[in-house]
Amino acid sequence: MSETAETVTPSEAPSPEAPKAFDPTLLARMTGELGDAASLERICSEITAAYIEFLPDIFHSETGYKIEIRFSSLKTGLKEELLAGLGETVALCDASLRGWCPEFTMACGSAFVMTLVEAMLGAPPEMIEPPSERLLSKIELDLTDMIFAKVANVLRTSVATGGNFEPVIGNPYNAGDRPKPPEGYRDPNAVLISFIINLGKTESLIHLAVPQRNFLKTKVTTTKSAAAGRAKKEWTEQIKEQVQRSQVSVEARINLQQQTLGVISKLQVGDVIPFEDMGDVKVQVNANGKELYFGEFGRSGARYTVRVTDTYSTESDLLEHLIG
Repeated sequence: MSETAETVTPSEAPSPEAPKAFDPTLLARMTGELGDAASLERICSEITAAYIEFLPDIFHSETGYKIEIRFSSLKTGLKEELLAGLGETVALCDASLRGWCPEFTMACGSAFVMTLVEAMLGAPPEMIEPPSERLLSKIELDLTDMIFAKVANVLRTSVATGGNFEPVIGNPYNAGDRPKPPEGYRDPNAVLISFIINLGKTESLIHLAVPQRNFLKTKVTTTKSAAAGRAKKEWTEQIKEQVQRSQVSVEARINLQQQTLGVISKLQVGDVIPFEDMGDVKVQVNANGKELYFGEFGRSGARYTVRVTDTYSTESDLLEHLIG
């Protein structure tokens, strides 16, 4: 009996195997967006050395306060995920430095910011109890701009950029207010370098998040003279100027004549409640929920006004009252 060859129809023919997807990690390494551990650690150690040497000098020369910097950690991952891992009680600031990196992010623990603000208002740093990390107020964020300028200045004087370029620094914001990336955004592989920073009794952290494609090309070339800072007086004046430019909501409260609950519950549109004071009407003025001044209610042309008659305390106390 002869064997009959089996006929295979085109529909039954085995389909060719689908091409295997290229390993994304290998692709990132080949395109320079992901580095090996040895390279990342080498550059990290050079940048850390620059911060340990120069940042305390900059702070001391410009503020008169001594800080200490120590290395904390080096982490790798996607940039947005690394920043999200810092929590919501850090302040963030996006920046760029031409010739080095078009987009990196700095972060600072809120405890350090609060301690520095309190010290600038007159309290000796060694007497300030370490505050609990929290969201920063608008005025504290305004002052944080000064801190990030110094953190970025260390990079400006420490990494080769091919020119004398200044960092471009965005407005600081609380981490919880970080905008979501636009649609189609490709989160880059990044490094997150964290430093421990000490001021008085307070220990906090500052961070640098840099895409690896830029970080891997970093050449650290620091000079002592390049790290020289401005004078303490100039920095203090900048702090004062920054506070004075900050916008605050001001409200005035006037006490009305006491009424019974029965009367209050029956008030209708058009009913009138007299002021408590006879003659000059006393007013309490507050800003950001903090009581600041006593005043008198009056009128100037078509506008009602408040004339300040007394303050709660001194100018420095008022600033501390507002910032806190």
